[in-house]
Amino acid sequence: MRLTIDFDFENVTVTTFGVGIDAGDHQTFVVVPVDVGVQRALREMAQATWNALNNCEDGPREYEPSEKYESRECLYLPLDHEMAAAVKTLHEAANLPTNSGALNDPSNIFCYFAQLTDNKHRRLTALRRATQFKGILKSRLIRLVSDSLKLIEDRVFKLDIDFDLLADSKNVYILRPSGFEFAGKLQQAILDAVPKNIKAIQSDLPFVELAPIEEYAKKHTRAARYLASIRSQELTKNVDKSLLKALCEQNGVEVEELDGKLKVSEGHELAFLELLDRRRYELEFVKGQPERFKAGNRRRINDKG
Repeated sequence: MRLTIDFDFENVTVTTFGVGIDAGDHQTFVVVPVDVGVQRALREMAQATWNALNNCEDGPREYEPSEKYESRECLYLPLDHEMAAAVKTLHEAANLPTNSGALNDPSNIFCYFAQLTDNKHRRLTALRRATQFKGILKSRLIRLVSDSLKLIEDRVFKLDIDFDLLADSKNVYILRPSGFEFAGKLQQAILDAVPKNIKAIQSDLPFVELAPIEEYAKKHTRAARYLASIRSQELTKNVDKSLLKALCEQNGVEVEELDGKLKVSEGHELAFLELLDRRRYELEFVKGQPERFKAGNRRRINDKG
């Protein structure tokens, strides 16, 4: 399977550069005027990102919040997905304010982005976390002037060779999961979504007491990520109560049954969510010596790709 994108890199008619500014209690995006040289560099970065995404050995996979990803991956997420809300807002923003002085205080810049438009008026948004972009300001740079090296006194910004993500009309294509999560404010969004995710899962598991799980997940990001993953993949559909109870016992997850409901023992909340997210399993190769494992990254054997 190869990724397809709703954009023509060969026929770009407009290239806009901008930055995200952290104003303390809120974040804003502004456009910064740049010359044709910078515009060309931004287009090359976007193309390099797309090339990298298409050269992944495993092919594209849908982003899952509970996965532990490498620094570079080949992932996508539908633009309409709730976890892509922040990226979608930027992608669809029209008439962003122009601020030619936005780079005067680089300490407040959390990302930079490019918005490209092709000859069919289709838009591509490319975004990069600003770590490298700002880091150059802390360095001492020199250049060759009249056969001698001199310090560069002017403020210098360094673009990267590619972006963390691209967004077209249908999907967000993710090259660096950490960049996507940072720019999308995903950690807080996932924590905020705990009550909604619990409510959805509870309708599938009326025989499980989920209130303690909810309280735990509100304070623990990893648990909140598991909940988001379980809900988005509908992993609790048609779960059998007796099988779930047996699997908990088999995998060392302590539960007790009270008034017909399974209640997870304190301290086993995360383990229970790992089980629902298909991350806990047991193998027995030596008779009488079962071994228990937890998967940091998992995929069904019958999955394609």
